[in-house]
Amino acid sequence: MDLFEKLKVDRGPLGKHSNIEEGYFMFPKLEGELSPHMKFRGKEVLTWSLNNYLGLGNHPEIRKADAESAAKWGLAYPMGARMMSGNTSQHEELERQLAEFIKKDEVMLLNYGYQGVLSIIDAVVGRKDAIVYDAECHACIVDGVRLHMGKRFVYPHNDIESLEKQLQRATKLTEETGGGILVITEGVFGMTGAMGKLKETLALKEKYEFRLLCDDAHGFGTMGERGAGTAEQQDVMEEVDLYFSTFAKSMALIGAFVGGDPDIIKFLRFNMRSQIFAKSLPMPMVEGALKRLELLRDQPEHKKNLWKIVNALQSGLQEKGFSIGTTQSPVTPVMLNGTVGEAAALAYDLRENFGIFCSVVIYPVVPKDTILLRLIPTASHSLEDVDRTIKAFEAIKDKLKEGHYRENELAKAFKE
Repeated sequence: MDLFEKLKVDRGPLGKHSNIEEGYFMFPKLEGELSPHMKFRGKEVLTWSLNNYLGLGNHPEIRKADAESAAKWGLAYPMGARMMSGNTSQHEELERQLAEFIKKDEVMLLNYGYQGVLSIIDAVVGRKDAIVYDAECHACIVDGVRLHMGKRFVYPHNDIESLEKQLQRATKLTEETGGGILVITEGVFGMTGAMGKLKETLALKEKYEFRLLCDDAHGFGTMGERGAGTAEQQDVMEEVDLYFSTFAKSMALIGAFVGGDPDIIKFLRFNMRSQIFAKSLPMPMVEGALKRLELLRDQPEHKKNLWKIVNALQSGLQEKGFSIGTTQSPVTPVMLNGTVGEAAALAYDLRENFGIFCSVVIYPVVPKDTILLRLIPTASHSLEDVDRTIKAFEAIKDKLKEGHYRENELAKAFKE
């Protein structure tokens, strides 16, 4: 079969729904000023789908700093990869301040989160090494693991007993190959909101030799007393060997970083292909990140406001009988039972009749006949937003239970 003909026939688990109106469920456009209240197809919606945890994305000080830096430098400077011609004092200052904030000896600035994690894994482990990772790790970790030419072992989500069994298998293997072991987990899991069991994982170092990479994309800025992340929350930052996070969540920006031992960070600088062969972050993003870090660090009221909304939303949903799983973070998953078609009809009802826009997660991301409505509270939301959302969710839950969405024309279009 011709390669492209094959792709036209098998469009993938999500692509098979691409015949449904594009721009509504897939690739929707939220328009207007970045805030909890935006426009979707000309109508105002209350949105819970922006990873703008601290509300910094449209903060006036941030907007001013971004504009001034763009006017001063443009978006081209510096040109080239950092190893060649793209390094600046500002890039190094951002790394210094990040290292100081998360209390790591050294930090390396990265262009993107997804690309960064994948490339860290690729650089750190070789054919003789083994990877042990949590089954619910983000796609960037899974893709990095797929690139690994050696053995990999997966354990059920947050199952420390199973992790130990996989460590035993990995240890036996690496004793034969002469390799090492990299354990990978997340600080906060982005779909469920559960914290990774960092403390329990690190305790296994007493029995097994391994290094730990923690992806804390959703924890940095939201967790810990100072907002320095889940490793701070669990008081294990010193023991985490490689601490990674992205700017795409609490910092509302492009970019990422990894912190650790100076020798290992130096190794990554000279071996991470995604950084060696890619243009460095433009100056407005670097100076914008410095300003965002300043507000994150020096204005704790943003995190305080975030958690006020988180606590009101999560306790309110639970009081009304909703299941929000095991979340221990701002990520708020609402679990319902229903088909992919019912999920589509439910989402349409929420947007068109209740004016609420949230992410609707379906199979294969979650098990079949499960609908996961993922809410991302931010410091910019209000308690009125919370009350309105809970009332709307009560209504759609009743409709789902009564079968209102089952025979909907939209639901029929999404049938397997």
